[in-house]
Amino acid sequence: MKKLALALVAATALLAVPATAQTTKLKIGAAPYGLNAEFMQIWSAALQQHPAVKNGDVELTVFDGRYDALVQNDQFKSMVTQKFDAIIFVPIDIDAGATGVQTAHDAGIPVIGSNTRVNSDLLSAYVGSDDTVSGYMEAKIVLDKIGCKGNVVIIEGPIGQSAQIQRLEGNKKALAECPDVKVLEDQTANWSRAEAQKLMENWLTAHPGQIQGVIGQNDEMALGAIEAIKAAGNDVKSFAIAGIDGITDGLRAAKAGEMTSILQDATAQAQGAMDLAIFYARKGDYKPESDIWAKYGKDMPWNDGKDKEYNVPWTPVTAENVDALLATRQ
Repeated sequence: MKKLALALVAATALLAVPATAQTTKLKIGAAPYGLNAEFMQIWSAALQQHPAVKNGDVELTVFDGRYDALVQNDQFKSMVTQKFDAIIFVPIDIDAGATGVQTAHDAGIPVIGSNTRVNSDLLSAYVGSDDTVSGYMEAKIVLDKIGCKGNVVIIEGPIGQSAQIQRLEGNKKALAECPDVKVLEDQTANWSRAEAQKLMENWLTAHPGQIQGVIGQNDEMALGAIEAIKAAGNDVKSFAIAGIDGITDGLRAAKAGEMTSILQDATAQAQGAMDLAIFYARKGDYKPESDIWAKYGKDMPWNDGKDKEYNVPWTPVTAENVDALLATRQ
């Protein structure tokens, strides 16, 4: 009888192991390319608000990549050493970022891409938006406003990042439809409002009265161009200006009629990636907890976590939705 009781205890203990393993807190690292600008701050804050982080199931560490591929690779080494269970990665460089992914893969740590891409087939999954589409959308907005004729300037993101590469591809696709439009200047401002302002100041001086449109590959840079235009004493509404991201100041400028923006859903990209990071860390034994899957429904189905790619739709900022979008930033 005593032997039977001991056997039952042992069997019960064995059965309890999987349940205990499932409730063990996960260590998940997020490696965004940098935290200086608002968009990645919104992205990072959305990770903190994920239900699994808020209820303590996930211990989240967010690193600041400082816009440097070497810094990001060192952060991957640290996460491997500290035995993180999964990593969410937003690379600054589409090629250099592959080194960190390889490091994590060799250590058996799943990596989920988010927002920007990396040239690696070792990602477990990717959650982001098609930047070629947004690049085409924003350029077409500018070109339509100037009647498909005249001169424009392009302010690009960091050279070598997937968003810069793909948005430029989209920009050029739209420009090809308007052969009478000339690109007077095309240069990077590294997602920086201050750098874009300086560029635009120089361009306004070099091309007085000749610039009709500004294609800013993100809102920060479009806003920098607006500041330069105002500082030069020009009427900003006489320019066609577009950006991407739907950051707070971009929404305000759109409401004021100074520019057009296209919302990139940082919350969906971040929380979708977190659900997938937990899914892979738990070896597939997990149901998504973020409400973003219900929000996008058929446009971005969870599909039991089986897909490698999850595409978050773009939302053009309009007079009809700008107030509601601004209300989410209060």
